[in-house]
Amino acid sequence: MLTDRQRHEAAELLRSAEQHVTPVAPLIEAYPGIGTEDAYEIQLVNIRHRIAAGAQVRGHKVGLSSPVMQRMMGVDEPDYGHLLDGMELRQETPVPVARYCRPRVEVEVGFVLGDDLPGEDCTAEDVLAATERVVPALELIDSRIRDWRITIADTIADNASSAGYVVGEGRDPRELDLKAIDARLSSGGELLAEGRSDAVLGDPALSVAWLARTVARFGVPLKKGHVVLPGSCTRAVDVAAGATFTAEFTGLGSVSLSFI
Repeated sequence: MLTDRQRHEAAELLRSAEQHVTPVAPLIEAYPGIGTEDAYEIQLVNIRHRIAAGAQVRGHKVGLSSPVMQRMMGVDEPDYGHLLDGMELRQETPVPVARYCRPRVEVEVGFVLGDDLPGEDCTAEDVLAATERVVPALELIDSRIRDWRITIADTIADNASSAGYVVGEGRDPRELDLKAIDARLSSGGELLAEGRSDAVLGDPALSVAWLARTVARFGVPLKKGHVVLPGSCTRAVDVAAGATFTAEFTGLGSVSLSFI
């Protein structure tokens, strides 16, 4: 367990790394006692700092939602981060790669909430009832930890390695089998990754319900209008300047993001 001073020091390290696009060593090297609770508090220090500077919360993302990634990190549940208004990206606006340390893209079936979600007792059925639409999405992830040498504490403290996101139009979730959406990521006509929506905890709605229950413990609600990214259907793919990535989803449409 870290002291409050150490948590703020670690938050400043990550904030500076992002601001100057200069990644830092894994936090465990400077703070050997860091744990999950410390990491979430570090994340919140930086989120509160951004909100105080005028940022607005637009939603949340879930990470480590596949069993494979959980085993790699030595954990038995996902993690989460915040999506802020400054992280919203647009399909028609190319993204400068130089803005990030070592960016990657992930393919996700996103949820746009039409109503607030319940908290500690939230179920997948509640999620479906409250979702206005599910959307094709690309999440831009980045690590302010050097060379992506992350532990679970590193990624949580670093806002679950989130950096940006873009979403398409989408559909009513009741019109789809959310557990059987095939996803393909391509660039320049080359297939880079493929997967299926049930890679996310067997059902992405379960991931959103997990998130609602988890953040409720910290007094954080998932509200009408929020975007929730429940986890990636595919492996993450490195980003390079000049590339355009397109994610296609059966029955859901597509979404693209270009980089310069």
